[in-house]
Amino acid sequence: MHLLPYPLALSCLLLLLAPEGLAVPQPAPSIPRSIPLLRRRPVHNGTEWLKSQKDLLEIKYGTRTGQQKRASGFNLLTNQGADSSFYGSIAVGTPAISFDVILDTGSSDLWLAASDGLSTSTDGIPTFDSNTSSTFTSLNTAFSISYGSGAARGTLGQDVVQMAGFEVRSQTFAVVNQISSNLLTAPVSGLMGLGFSTIASSGATPFWEALANSDGTLDEPLMAFQLTRFVDDAQAQQLEPGGTFNLGSTNSSLFTGSIDYQSIPSGQEGYWIQELTGLSVNGNTVSLTSGSASYAAIDTGTTLVGGPTSAISALYAQIPGSQALTGENAGYYTYPCSTTVNVTMRFGSSSVAWPVSNADFALMKISSSTCVGGFFALDTSGTSAPPWIVGDTFLKNVYSVFRANPAAVGFATLSSTATAMNGKNGAAPSPTVGSAAATVSGTTAGTGSGTTRSSSTNAAGNLRGGFAAAGAWAVVAVSGLVGASGFLL
Repeated sequence: MHLLPYPLALSCLLLLLAPEGLAVPQPAPSIPRSIPLLRRRPVHNGTEWLKSQKDLLEIKYGTRTGQQKRASGFNLLTNQGADSSFYGSIAVGTPAISFDVILDTGSSDLWLAASDGLSTSTDGIPTFDSNTSSTFTSLNTAFSISYGSGAARGTLGQDVVQMAGFEVRSQTFAVVNQISSNLLTAPVSGLMGLGFSTIASSGATPFWEALANSDGTLDEPLMAFQLTRFVDDAQAQQLEPGGTFNLGSTNSSLFTGSIDYQSIPSGQEGYWIQELTGLSVNGNTVSLTSGSASYAAIDTGTTLVGGPTSAISALYAQIPGSQALTGENAGYYTYPCSTTVNVTMRFGSSSVAWPVSNADFALMKISSSTCVGGFFALDTSGTSAPPWIVGDTFLKNVYSVFRANPAAVGFATLSSTATAMNGKNGAAPSPTVGSAAATVSGTTAGTGSGTTRSSSTNAAGNLRGGFAAAGAWAVVAVSGLVGASGFLL
């Protein structure tokens, strides 16, 4: 899940608001498996929350052996804080212990809070104790992550990691033993980056990519998300069913028609990049610059949609009564809550204009008649982050697929089965550690020396997500994202 710190910022923000998480998957059957997501009570409290969201995003983006039979699996996710974040779970070590982690396509590093060295402010957060795992190996390499509101430091190590019915025997990840207060919110213990290894601060191959690179392991080299909506449900609980994450296959019951794949621009494999080629609001077109000036990171670890100041200003100019906020909340816009706003976004050469519903656009109320929009101005100039960061405000409206080879992002129309989950209260799935259906033997370890990147179902393993949203964006110096408390990961 980054600009300098943008991806991370988004992650951290999500971290602050995040709910709980579950466990790992079991053997994958011959058919796709799915995992429900859960979510938490809204934590959108006034302008301080707005500022934290912006800060987090800006920080985040600142900157086989043993071939197995092919398989696919799923992970249960949790929708927390009324769509503030979505998280899943993994299992680590021998014996395997489950942890809730943010699933962030906007970054590429995996890290967990350590059992030693953490302050009392992290009480209630499940931590990883390397001494209890017979398969853990320390790499004696420093790791550091910087956030908008703090930092985390630790060391890199390797151990068995399981997720969605798959296992990587020597996955490199960071064990964080120094953390700023409020960086993590229970029950989230860390973050799993789902971007490409080229943006991994640790230099390690991400879990998903290790599997995709192992010929014959996955049915298909892809991941897919279906996210639920509770932002418009006043009765929403802190944790609600959040949707489904699939690894190695798509779930045909969650979408209709075909998946509209658009290739990642040549040489841009790092973030899941798409060129935003069309934007409209209530039928009025917003002018966009072509090419890299309109590149967008499709980021599950980010709550909102951030874009260039000129484009965001032009968008709100089409909404009568809209007004730019100033000071620490500059970049956000207000508009009359009585106004229905329907935005569409088109990517690449596609002819399909994907919708952003009025329910998702209306981020929060700051008075009985005034709302804040879910699109905001973001300046990524001078960083490695793309101009646009497209998060869950958009992704809740589509079935999204991230394909490794050929590298592409695909969207499809949600099915009635998927949309029926919106606003449907339910219990969070319980964590389960299952057996792995497929195993690969390791990932490449990097230097990870603190580089700063500015910026349940049960069917084979109940995995419930672990995104913790804390209402403030974070930036990952090393991994580029840390999400568990805010909008942007």
